[in-house]
Amino acid sequence: MKTLLRFLPFIAFAAPLLHAADAGPGPRVPGDPARYALLAPESDKVLAAVRAADDERVAAVKAGDRDRLAAIFSNELRYGHSSGHVDTKASYIESLVKHTTVYESYDYLERTFLPAAPGVVLMTGRVLIHARHDAQVTELDLNFLAVWREENGQWRFLSWQSCKAPTPTAAPAAAK
Repeated sequence: MKTLLRFLPFIAFAAPLLHAADAGPGPRVPGDPARYALLAPESDKVLAAVRAADDERVAAVKAGDRDRLAAIFSNELRYGHSSGHVDTKASYIESLVKHTTVYESYDYLERTFLPAAPGVVLMTGRVLIHARHDAQVTELDLNFLAVWREENGQWRFLSWQSCKAPTPTAAPAAAK
């Protein structure tokens, strides 16, 4: 209930914008980007800034650099690993700085940015990660959802949730 109450001001602010976005001339097709023009304009400049922020985040994570990580992570960071473990900003930075977790490679197979609201961009995709955690090597193929939020004029990494991509199944053998 407490979490819902935190979002009430946003909902109250966004509801008239959603209505206004639907009130324009002509029919609106579901999924039509123009439908959401007032709520989240698809600005190349915004998407480029978030893409650059994510590139910096990946570089900072691989480097384990405390100052860079602190600058790019939101103070409210919630990082949900594919294992189910959840980190805060402080706990995630500590694991990276102390090299408890070391990301050796981080290769996006897909990365898409979608403005969700003013100052909020969703990032979805698939990534291959090679990491070491407590000296155990892991190779992960993950689907993910991340949230970027503009805070005091800077894009900060607010949330990450990932799950292991399903293992491809072999096609059934053709009947003879």
